[in-house]
Amino acid sequence: METTDQVLQALNKAGKALKAGELVDLCGLTRPEIDKALKQLKKEEKISSPKMCFWEPKK
Repeated sequence: METTDQVLQALNKAGKALKAGELVDLCGLTRPEIDKALKQLKKEEKISSPKMCFWEPKK
């Protein structure tokens, strides 16, 4: 599974906005991998940030 898919799946499963550090724990990936995936998902407009440093899937 691709890193971006893993991160998006974790965000969908959580049902709430998460910090990157929480995604590291949930996905078992490194922080740089999570940051890169979040940047790509934001570029693709698949996630949004309801408040600073928190991420959730777009509805």
